[in-house]
Amino acid sequence: MTIDTTPRAYATVTGAGATFIAPDGHSEPITASPDEDIRRVIVQRAAAEARRTGTALELITSGDRGDHHLLVDSTGELTAVPVMPVTRRRRDDSAPVQASDAGEPPAEVTPGPEDEPHRASFITADSPDHRRSTGWRGTSSRLGIQIPESARRRQRQVNEVNVSRHWAGYRAIAVANGKGGVGKTMTTAMLASVFARLGGGNVLAWDNNDTRGTLGWRTEQGTYDTTVRDLLPVTGDLLAREATVSDISRFVHHQSADRYDVLRSNPELLATHQRIESAEFGELMRVATRYYRLVVFDSGNDESADRWLRMIDASHQLVIPTLPSPESAESAALLLEALRDRDEHSARLADNAVLVVTQPEAGARRAPKTIATGFDGQVRAVETVPFDPALKSGPLRFDSSAPAPAMPGSASPAPSAPDWIEVPP
Repeated sequence: MTIDTTPRAYATVTGAGATFIAPDGHSEPITASPDEDIRRVIVQRAAAEARRTGTALELITSGDRGDHHLLVDSTGELTAVPVMPVTRRRRDDSAPVQASDAGEPPAEVTPGPEDEPHRASFITADSPDHRRSTGWRGTSSRLGIQIPESARRRQRQVNEVNVSRHWAGYRAIAVANGKGGVGKTMTTAMLASVFARLGGGNVLAWDNNDTRGTLGWRTEQGTYDTTVRDLLPVTGDLLAREATVSDISRFVHHQSADRYDVLRSNPELLATHQRIESAEFGELMRVATRYYRLVVFDSGNDESADRWLRMIDASHQLVIPTLPSPESAESAALLLEALRDRDEHSARLADNAVLVVTQPEAGARRAPKTIATGFDGQVRAVETVPFDPALKSGPLRFDSSAPAPAMPGSASPAPSAPDWIEVPP
């Protein structure tokens, strides 16, 4: 048996950017300038890694530009790595089936002779989908009375497992709508809470706002008053090899119960005093993706700002909050149209966007279903959220939100972890 010791690197391409994972597991974002091809930038980074290690390395890329498996030497010369077929057998079928890594992984690979004996392992993995029942079902189960879980409960368990999974490289969610007061900050905080509580921290909610962003007002503040303006001058220090995970704590505000961190803007300053240019955003993004596995952007309302456009370029998923009103819905529709006309990456975000329609007041006459129906075929999913006074104003805490009855025109209340909360791999 030959053991392959060739170092391997990975790159996931999204628009003009990519996440590069070196052979030692270090993940970093890389970005192409307007006159560069991101593919060439990735190859140059891989060649630099080959020079550092003194040997050629395998480069496996995926994402916007397709899937590729290459061998890169220190000069940047590329050699395609052939896909080797694998022979597999199914227990109910004696004929071998050819498979490659271009399709689904083989269900069972037979490495030895056909008559090689097999035995069942004593070690079995416990599926996270099968969680202990709680409440009256749990009590009945402990008494020996098995009561099947409801369909809604089973779906919620599946959703929670999906949210709790980790992935290679960072992911980013943009929460955006050009109209103010439609629930962007609330949606940002609740998304960050769900991913951090179920997936185990390392989640950043970033108030990417020039114009009096309120995420910092509605979340916990540390014993200091730092904002994104304080972080900018020290990005180089935080990206140094000797920097430690705790160094970022001086510039973000940890949410003790919900387990995510907040990077605040300064709502007391005019927009002209806290503009962030494209290069500055790039440095901030490098810091964010070094210390966090997931970034959730509260976008603000200025869609022409450099930081807003760079947020779109860096994001993997778009979430558009809206109220069940014509003005809010029209703003959401215009955003989708503009993104589809902008570039390929932005169009993909629009096609896979999730629309969140929030009921603004208890007993409001406008039915969210009317707005939701208008977006059929325009986005990947539409979710309706019942009115909740805990989310309307004051501190945003996940535990403060309470289950609500079904909304008018909605079959059931939204679960805590709906199935659309799933960042693309």
